Amino acid sequence: MLVYAIVLITSALIFYTIGVWSEKVQGELKRWHLFIFYLGLIFDTLGTTLMGKIAKGGFEFNFHGITGLLAIILMLFHALWATIVLIKNDKKSKSNFHKFSILVWTIWLIPFISGAILGMSK
Repeated sequence: MLVYAIVLITSALIFYTIGVWSEKVQGELKRWHLFIFYLGLIFDTLGTTLMGKIAKGGFEFNFHGITGLLAIILMLFHALWATIVLIKNDKKSKSNFHKFSILVWTIWLIPFISGAILGMSK
């Protein structure tokens, strides 16, 4: 089960990174970015769920647990907000959205890195 969790979490990193940075490079939020954001969210949620089952304790009220929960909530908000921006089709919002994306991605990296460090230290 650990291998599946690692693959899922790593897939989340790959998809989310591709979505965020390609949006920045292309200079405008596009539908395929949104699709990639949702894939990242799905893989992260599945991987986090599996990791919680492996730990047998579920959610832990510590740095990693709190930042991980915050990251998933932010990813969900990010994807929903991207959906709204694309529906409204406002050129300015679509071209400035990457600023929010990079912020969410940076915050998401905190529990990803802390989880990797915790996993290697056991």
